[in-house]
Amino acid sequence: MHAIIDLPDWAIEENKKLPAAIASIEDRMKRVIEFSRMNIEHETGGPFAAGLFEKATGKPIIIGVNRVIPLNNSSAHAEIVTLMMGQKILNTFDLGGEGMPDYQLVINAQPCAMCYGSIPWSGVRSVVIGASGHQVESLTGFDEGPVHPNWQSEYQRRGIEVIENVLAEEACKVLKAFADSGAEIYNGRQKS
Repeated sequence: MHAIIDLPDWAIEENKKLPAAIASIEDRMKRVIEFSRMNIEHETGGPFAAGLFEKATGKPIIIGVNRVIPLNNSSAHAEIVTLMMGQKILNTFDLGGEGMPDYQLVINAQPCAMCYGSIPWSGVRSVVIGASGHQVESLTGFDEGPVHPNWQSEYQRRGIEVIENVLAEEACKVLKAFADSGAEIYNGRQKS
């Protein structure tokens, strides 16, 4: 038996079109937000995307999207998909390994409880976030789970830079568009 995590065809093609480097975190976030918007338009997952970049050079490794419903996999969040694919592309489980450049994960929204826990394990050294967890929950109704109240300092204590509120207004527009579309809000506890 196998469980396959993949990107939709459109996202594979869009990744091929990315420039060799995306210099600013704002431009990186614009690309990630665009992927989140296209994921809704193509009906290939939820309104979330994440990109893995070399922090210093801006070289994109991969931009992934949420694939929960199409893959029937509650762990196929954009951050998890992106980290898995980035690690496969780079042939390492540790994105913070000896001699490697610092990697940055750019996410259109604050990580949920599951993704929050996966980031320190990945080895990334910088996390850039668009919309806050509160904005995600209030705009969409997603339950982001019990994230540590001082999660930023916990990341920083582990050597992970945190940059928040990057193009949050633009990220929130996509989240609101998703909620307004009537698409399924896939909380595992909806019926409890």
